[in-house]
Order: sequence, then C-alpha cells, then structure tokens
Amino acid sequence: MQENQPLTKNAMRETELLENVVLVAGVHGVSGLAAARHWASMEGTRVYGLARRTSPLPSEIEYVNADLLDRDDVFRKLGKIDGVTHLVFGAYIWKPTAAETTEVNVTILKNLLDAVEERSSSLRHVTFYQGGKAYGADLGPFKTPAREDDPRLMPPNFYYAQEDFLRMRQQGQPWHWSALRPEATFGFGLGNPMNLGMSIAVYATISKELGLPLRFPGTEKAYRALYQVTSAEILAKATVWAGRSPAANNEIFNITNGDYFRWQHLWPCIAGMFDMPVADPVPTPLSVYMADKEPLWDAIVNKYGLRPIPYNQAASWPFADAIFRLEYDNITSTIKARRAGFHDCIDTEDMVRDFLKELRTERIIP
Repeated sequence: MQENQPLTKNAMRETELLENVVLVAGVHGVSGLAAARHWASMEGTRVYGLARRTSPLPSEIEYVNADLLDRDDVFRKLGKIDGVTHLVFGAYIWKPTAAETTEVNVTILKNLLDAVEERSSSLRHVTFYQGGKAYGADLGPFKTPAREDDPRLMPPNFYYAQEDFLRMRQQGQPWHWSALRPEATFGFGLGNPMNLGMSIAVYATISKELGLPLRFPGTEKAYRALYQVTSAEILAKATVWAGRSPAANNEIFNITNGDYFRWQHLWPCIAGMFDMPVADPVPTPLSVYMADKEPLWDAIVNKYGLRPIPYNQAASWPFADAIFRLEYDNITSTIKARRAGFHDCIDTEDMVRDFLKELRTERIIP
C-alpha cells in the first residue's frame, strides 16, 4: 500500500478477520525491518511499516509514509488503518544533548500511540527497544553482567522517559508493553545511525580493494575486552515472542546472541570470511579515514556490479568508532528472558558468516 490508499470494503473485511495487525515504526532501521519481516511471516498477520523517508520494502510489508514529529500527519495517515493489535516502536531521532534527545523521542512515541489508540481499540501490545545506555554502557565501565533490575542512572535518559511514559499510559488499558535491550544489532539496513554490521562489511571491502590487511580500527584494550552483539533475527524473534507471550507483559528483557567474545578472537575470523590477512590493531578513527572513500566505494560498486547504494547510507562510521573504543567489558545477562520462555540464541561467528553471505547474495558487497 503506497501513500495509504483508502481501504476497500474487501480489505476492511479482511482486516477484521486477521489475528494480528502489526505497525512497525522505524521500519527502515536494522531492528525495525527485521521485526517487520518476521511478523509478516506469521499466518493471519498484516504488517504496516512506518517511516519518514522513502526506501523499498519487501512486498509483504505495506508502507506508511509519516513524520512522527508531525502530529497531524501521523493522525491523518494512521486514520486509514483499522484494527492495529501490535505496535513495534523502533524509531529514533538523534539530538545533540541528552535532554533534547529525551524530549523528542518521547514526543514521537506519544504521537504514534495517541494516533493508534484513537483508531484501534484492539491494541494488545507495544514493544519498544532500549539498549546498553540503560546501564551506562556509553559512559564508562559498569557492573557486569548487567541485569534488568539494576538501579537507574542519573537522568535524562530517553529510555527511562519512554518507559515511564508507557508505564503510566498503560494503567487501566487492555494492552501491555515490553522493553527489549539488545546490544549493537547486526543486520541489514541503510541510513541507520547505529549499524555495526554494515560498517564492518564496508570497511573490510574497501580495505581489501586497497590491498590492505584487515586491521581492527579500535584500541588495544577494546580489542581484548569482552563484548556481545545481537542478531537482528534474534531480536525479531524476541519481538514476536514478547507480543504474544503473557510472561513478557510489562517487563524488560536483555536480548543478545547469548554468547560473548573478544574482538581479538573474532576479528581474524572476519578477515578469513573476506579471504584477507589480519594485522595488528591500529586505533584508526573511521569517521576521519573513511570520509574520502566515496569515490572508491562507487568504483567498487561499478567494478563488481553491486547494488547502487549511496556511500553515506551504507555505513555508520561514528557508531563503529564508538564500539571499537569500548575498553571495558560489555556484558548483560539474558537469564530473565530464558526464564520467561525466550530461548533463541546464535553463535556470533555463525551470525557474522550468515550476514556476510546475505550481503553477497543481495549484491551489497562483492
């Protein structure tokens, strides 16, 4: 559905018969796209993907073009969609200060929920994504393994503010919420400010084209610290589980692959997946040294017949730099999710291999 064409009587009747009508906000993000695709694979489910920018989506996801900061636009666009049962909130807007980031991201969540509730009395569940900033992973060393019941940090923190908003809003309502906390989600997505997997793939591709070994571009301490990531597929499965399991109602869960690693061991494996030699780490700010590589990327795309993805959408160098300079352990416990019934996991090395295979199949990298 493009630009929200009015629903026909047959379409409205079909909507009434559906078990799940899912609206995913931030559908072009790594997490949102994976969640939308996984929900769409469920029988009796229709999925709408909401985003401000236009980009192709799989045919099973119906596109909704709306600006979550424009309240009137959100109400106008969602006014044509009946019967939303599940809301997945993966939208995010960056601002230069924590206070501004908190204000704007609570606003877009409120605008969306207001519009959905006005139109859909059938809403059953809201899933939204948090992350390591809930534990101060961006501030410095923190207690590990981090648990969902660890005490909060000094606000402002937009994760806390969104959670508090939903806690208050849910009181007396027939719907429930779940907060999922991944770490560095690994999956396909373009123009996303937090996309580690694509950044590694593009960095390795460019390094290989230049005839260089694959060097870890972070610090020696980061190379040796314990780290974890989250497969977008694991997060998508957790999203569907949370939306359907009473055990997830009004709860927070850490969601990761289920294992931990040190880059010093994983990095040579990644180099092998590109058929490249590995060399010692050199702390190379990717935001600086990759800034002039757009012509080279365009040449690679032409040389190997790749999809013409704009360089500025293919990778997220500031985010990669931040990850590759985390010089302390980043570990969260997933015991709570397992006890509640979510058991999916994946070996991180297998995840990276599968991810790169998908990128090659889709002609994103050679």
